[in-house]
Amino acid sequence: MNLIRCTYDQHASQILDVFNEAIVNSAALFDYEARSPESMVAWFQAKEKGHFPVIGVEGADGQLLGFASYGTFRAWPAYKYSVEHSVYVHKDHRGQGIGRTLMQALIAAAQTQNYHLLIAGIESTNAGSIALHEAMGFVHAGTISQAGFKFGRWLDLSFYQLVLPTPAAPNER
Repeated sequence: MNLIRCTYDQHASQILDVFNEAIVNSAALFDYEARSPESMVAWFQAKEKGHFPVIGVEGADGQLLGFASYGTFRAWPAYKYSVEHSVYVHKDHRGQGIGRTLMQALIAAAQTQNYHLLIAGIESTNAGSIALHEAMGFVHAGTISQAGFKFGRWLDLSFYQLVLPTPAAPNER
């Protein structure tokens, strides 16, 4: 496995495949319809504009096994030290430590960029994601009941957070 920075040209279609599998088969994403290839242009542009990393794990054959990123938690200035992240592992490669590898790289990137809080919004029955986050030191910060509706049922959204020791000198500028 190789840890890499994902790019639009090399990874957009593979990321889209992972997203769309999750949309169709899980409640990990609260979308109803598969995303279009065009949606990846805006997704990568938003990551680039915000200086947000897109970290991937590739197999020896160059296949993207999983990816992780973060982005703006809320748009007001006082939230500038908080980011909301996501981690996705290809359905054929779950349970192999890829999620942990991605989370470690994401935490390191957040600290390098002087973020203070990583936030995960996880559908409350996603036991695998919850276990991964708890193993990485995240704590449950609250649950919003019936936050979404998909697959004919209400979905609860649980928030998990990890407080980082950065930045050394936060400011209001």
